[in-house]
Amino acid sequence: QVQLVESGGGLVQAGDSLRLSCAASGRTSRAYNKGWFRQAPGKEREFVAAISTSGINTDYADFVEGRFAISRDNAKNTVYLQMNSLKPEDTAVYYCAAQSKPIPQPRREGDEYDYWGQGTQVTISS
Repeated sequence: QVQLVESGGGLVQAGDSLRLSCAASGRTSRAYNKGWFRQAPGKEREFVAAISTSGINTDYADFVEGRFAISRDNAKNTVYLQMNSLKPEDTAVYYCAAQSKPIPQPRREGDEYDYWGQGTQVTISS
């Protein structure tokens, strides 16, 4: 099994930045592509960003609009989400997820991910 633990969430003002981290433990050799998803109150979970095992391939949701950057440090078994120019509509619980299959292109669909963290709350005040 792979355990994922997110950190770095909090309450900030619009225009500020946050850096989320997701540390993997356990059988980390089975955690390949990684993704970030979010879920706001009353809304469905949505894709935010994903990164391939090597870190070469990344993918972002349209609403990111160049404000977020996903990266990973495989030596530390950690993936990051740098979020800049935050907006009130970015308020949500952010989840980290990992795929257990070594496919080259990270996926946007949550059903493609096998391991999930507990989430970290991000709140943006206007």
